[in-house]
This record gives sequence, structure tokens and C-alpha cells, in this order.
Amino acid sequence: MAGTSHCGKVMAGCDGPGGARDGEGGVDEAGVAGEAERVTGFWRGLGLPGLVDVHTHFMPARVLAKVWAYFDAAGPLVGREWPISYRTEEDERLATLRSFGVRAFTAMLYPHKPAMAAWLNAWGREFAARTPDCLHTATFFPEPDAARYVRQAVEEGARVFKSHLQVGGYDPNDELLDPVWGLLAEAGVPVVTHCGSGPVPGKHTGPEPISRLLARHPRLRLVVAHMGMPEYGDFIDLAVRYPGVHLDTTMAFTDFSEAIAPFPPDQRSRLAEIGDRILFGSDFPNIPYPYPHALESLARLDLGADWLRGVCHDNAARLFGL
Repeated sequence: MAGTSHCGKVMAGCDGPGGARDGEGGVDEAGVAGEAERVTGFWRGLGLPGLVDVHTHFMPARVLAKVWAYFDAAGPLVGREWPISYRTEEDERLATLRSFGVRAFTAMLYPHKPAMAAWLNAWGREFAARTPDCLHTATFFPEPDAARYVRQAVEEGARVFKSHLQVGGYDPNDELLDPVWGLLAEAGVPVVTHCGSGPVPGKHTGPEPISRLLARHPRLRLVVAHMGMPEYGDFIDLAVRYPGVHLDTTMAFTDFSEAIAPFPPDQRSRLAEIGDRILFGSDFPNIPYPYPHALESLARLDLGADWLRGVCHDNAARLFGL
């Protein structure tokens, strides 16, 4: 389709899922510089002003260190070897995203226990204040004061929330969260939700809990992380049914994910049908391959330049009013 062959040529120089790496498995400084050239060439070739990445992780240092340690140990929610490609200090990670031309990104925070979300929200507020290209990100957990601190975060300018059903181990339909979902639906603030059963199923993952949630809160702007991997078709069904449902591309279509949860070929045409509600996400810095590979994986779907422009920038710019 128009424009795709050009994008394919731009991305042909990508080292693929390997890339230039330092001694600890991460992408080294020279590798990042080369990646920046390839990534900027990609979006410039599409006539875009840059990228919007709706799924990046910035957290308090000690929390991120624990997340990385979990990945290093191939914990049960990871289930396989998972090297962190961008294991650098916060300022270096920000510089890397900016060198790629990512003009807006998020700080996906998530608690795994009660009495943690409000503290993460305070950090997220401060991070957004000193990082103007980061969309002010907040989170929540099913607990008695969830409605209070979510309302506070919205009043303080939070522009996106993260809900991680797999790590948090909670049912999105928990009655403690009902006022939270109602508030966010009314405010129109998007919620990026890890609700698919990849990489391994959780007690409350899969399309059924989210289907029940949307039946009660049909106006929610719910962004299904990872395209709902591996229940892709079921979550596309929900996007067709509910106009506020979006899907982010985080790790989907890459070689790493295709090896364990391939996107069904018979669903590919549906990606074009809901192309205005698919958003680019990377999972930076916690990805086991170089950043350009995520873009290369989208280009090789061969859905055309207009589709890529929407996914990589325009859809998120519209959703977040950028």
C-alpha cells in the first residue's frame, strides 16, 4: 500500500531484534545513536512531527530497580528470559526517547499492593512537572480511599491512568473501584489497562472482566495494552462495540511476541477497520530488543502510510489533545 514500501526501506537498516548491545545486554551508546537515525528517518518518511508513545515506564528509582530485578529473574509473570535493553539512569532514558523524536510519552506506574498508589501518584505528579513532554500519569488500586486520590489526581491534571490487572491481581469490577471508573469515564481521562492474559494468565485477565466493566461504564476511554495479547480478537470485538476503547501496540507484532503469541492472520484486516483507535506503545525501557524493531514490526504489517501515521502519532495526539 502507499507509503509502506518507503517505510520498509527506512527500517531495513534496523539491526532487528538484536541490535548493538553493551556488555550487560542493553543497547550501547553507539547503538542508541544509530537507532535514533533510523527512528527519526521512519517518522520523517511518513511526514510526521515525531512519535507519541503511550506506553513507557518511568517510576521511582527503587521501584524500577525491583521491576528490573523481577525481569532479570524471569519471574512467573514474565516466564522467559527478558533482557532490559535500556537499563540506564533516568536522565539518559529521557535523552534516548527525545533523540528518537518521541514528542510525548507516559510514566506507566502501577501498584502491586494497597497503600502504594497514592504515593506513586505523588511521584508521577512531580515527574510530570519537571518533564513537560511526559503526559501526567497516575494509577489506582482497589482500596477504600481509591476514589479520593483518583479524584485528586484528576484535579491536579493527570492525563492518563495505568491499571495493571496482572501485576495488581485485582478484578476491575471490584466494588471499591466502581466510583473510580465512573469518575474517569465522566472526566474522559484515558486508562491504559493491562488486561490481556499475556505473557501468562492472571486471575482477572482476559476479555470477560473487561466486558463486564464496559457494560457498566460504556463511556470509558479504555486503552487495552499490548493489543490484548493473546486474546487479540476478543479485545478488537470490544473496540468495535465501544467507541471509547482503544488498543496500544506495545510489544505486539514483534519477533519476541510473535514467537509465543502470534497475531492471527485472519484478524489483520480488522486492524485497518479500527485504525483510528490503535496507538503506538513501546514498553520502553523494559523491552528485550531495540526500539526501532517495534516500528519495523508495524511497517511490515503492510497496512499503508495513513494507518502508520495514525498509529504512530495522530490517534494519540487526538486522544490527548496534543
